[in-house]
Amino acid sequence: MLKSLEGSWCLVLGASSGIGRAIALGLAREGVHVAGVHFDTAARTEEVAALVDEIRGLGVEARFFNVNAAARATRAELVPLLVESTGATGGIRILVHSLAFGTLVPFLPREGWDKPISSRQLEMTLDVMAHSLLHWTQDLVGAGLLRSGSKVYAMTSAGTSQHLPSYGAVSAAKSALESHVRQLACELAPSGIAVNALRAGTTVTPALRRIPEHAGYVERAAENNPHGRLTRPDDVAEAVALLSRTDSSWLTGNTIGVDGAELHAAAGAWG
Repeated sequence: MLKSLEGSWCLVLGASSGIGRAIALGLAREGVHVAGVHFDTAARTEEVAALVDEIRGLGVEARFFNVNAAARATRAELVPLLVESTGATGGIRILVHSLAFGTLVPFLPREGWDKPISSRQLEMTLDVMAHSLLHWTQDLVGAGLLRSGSKVYAMTSAGTSQHLPSYGAVSAAKSALESHVRQLACELAPSGIAVNALRAGTTVTPALRRIPEHAGYVERAAENNPHGRLTRPDDVAEAVALLSRTDSSWLTGNTIGVDGAELHAAAGAWG
């Protein structure tokens, strides 16, 4: 049975831009209070402040923290604050992992890249974009903040099965992320907590623009999508809101495409 999300809390990791930002705003429009973790320079201070004001203008609470979401110290600091804010009102109803920070160095030297990827760069990418989902989930469960009916979403991509010259480390991280989702889904099933990966279609975000080959990739994706357009952040935000309106944990352990059938469309067939 579908239910209202009003008055519940979400925690969005990567809340200040791109898909994370859209999800934070979309859930706020549903009456969900927003805790957001982001990692931005001083140059974006006013932009993030405007986002917080916009969320609060929708009549909900917003608590944003400009810290490294992948750091153990961050979890140690923020989880008690989240207990204070949300513990008496049902804990964290929705956890969204939308961290997009990793290396784009190729595995082997090639033109424009004298050095291949290092162990440190690879480990950092997997820690931020994959393993941090596990660690946040562990700590939130340990604090009693993820409860029966809670939903956990991790943002993945078609890069788990497609190649881009500079995407190797991120592809590995997204593959690990999907594996973590499956394992967590099974371990949390007895607690009534659903865990799924959302595979957004090609979406023009700051993270995408950092990929050296993004221009050609975006052009091909727009041509191939049978809807005749790219995925928008709001498409993903609507999916999160819809999937969260139930206490059931039966839909769990999946990688759910939110891409307008982009992945399945033959190249050029829908032009």
